[in-house]
Amino acid sequence: MKRRLHKKYLVLILAYSGLLLLIPYVLDYRDKSAQNAKLPQQQQPRCPDLENTVALLWDNGYRANGSDAAESPANRSQSRTHIYLHATWRTGSSFLGELFNQHPDVFYLYEPMWHIWQALYPGDAGSLQGAVRDMMNSLYRCDFSVLKLYAGSQNITTSFIFGWKMNKVICSEPLCDAHRRHEIGLVREDRCAKCQKRDLRELEKECKKYPVMVIKGVRVLDLSTLVPLMRDPAINLQIIQLFRDPRAVHNSRLKSKQALVKESIQVLRSRKQSDKYKRLLVPSNRMNRAESYVASAMELICDNWLSDMMLVINAPPWVRRNYLRLRYEDLVLRPMEELQRLFRFSNLSSFPALERFALNMTHGQGYSSDKPFLISSRDAKEAIYAWRERLNVEQIGQVEAYCSEVMRHLGYEKNNAE
Repeated sequence: MKRRLHKKYLVLILAYSGLLLLIPYVLDYRDKSAQNAKLPQQQQPRCPDLENTVALLWDNGYRANGSDAAESPANRSQSRTHIYLHATWRTGSSFLGELFNQHPDVFYLYEPMWHIWQALYPGDAGSLQGAVRDMMNSLYRCDFSVLKLYAGSQNITTSFIFGWKMNKVICSEPLCDAHRRHEIGLVREDRCAKCQKRDLRELEKECKKYPVMVIKGVRVLDLSTLVPLMRDPAINLQIIQLFRDPRAVHNSRLKSKQALVKESIQVLRSRKQSDKYKRLLVPSNRMNRAESYVASAMELICDNWLSDMMLVINAPPWVRRNYLRLRYEDLVLRPMEELQRLFRFSNLSSFPALERFALNMTHGQGYSSDKPFLISSRDAKEAIYAWRERLNVEQIGQVEAYCSEVMRHLGYEKNNAE
């Protein structure tokens, strides 16, 4: 008898406890159902994938701005031009950036997002994209305090920013008298290194004076990362994307492989869960580890390039008007013509001294350098075709195999084996 009573009490206790736990979920469900019932069917909450998210961003941006108002950047409210030079490693982006660094109306920053990748290493490249975009959002507003997030205990001054020894704004008056801003020519690092360190607030003050701000970077892997900055009317980001023959990029990456190992590992880690790329994470027996990582990342780079091109093709007109595609080969073989095209897009005026600078930088002696990241005058034709002499048939075939679609879209013909 007592045993039966115990069982009944136990069942009642369990039933009562279950009812108490169930009541909040029922109430919460009813509230959500009531809220969702007020929304149109197409606005029901969901979790779209990246492709659908980008499609929604294009669509919403197009409707918000209106089909006519969004056609031209000039119709959108902004006080100056903001440009991002979107490239990857070893495509000639340093030379492209230097053309803007030389212009007296441009506030130029070289690779500021480098600090993020260094501070958060070995974080995979994909997980760092949000931080990269947030930094760009602050920098384009002349707010450099974001750099303090990645400085550790280091004191933040103008000498903290990556590439500062060749930055004409930092090395010219009023921040320093090592150079004159309107004189065209490469900054001498030894002279700039003697400049007094300035507080970032002084650099912010200078930043606000310039009609055009340009940031050059290689750490945005996917153009869709920048969609919010393109839609933001306060920034209205314009993008110049630089491409280069994948075989030439591969050759240059191998040449400077030791300097690119960390970045290559971070790029590869962003795809480590994908079966398609698992084989790339294991170094080949015929390569040293550094060469294998650098070579393997090339396939992912081509995939990202193709993704960017498809994104622009499917984008609304206002996006395509704020986007310029550029091939390195065209830039160095026809520097005068391409410089004019770049500056028209950037709302800048060209002038003879800058045109002579571009011409001289592409008609130097030779191509090889002990410092592959050094900006110097080079023989353009040798730089373009060096891969033919330095890559073997197998290496060329591999790049052409996994970059074939990109090469077709960019107009690069496959190598004639004979």
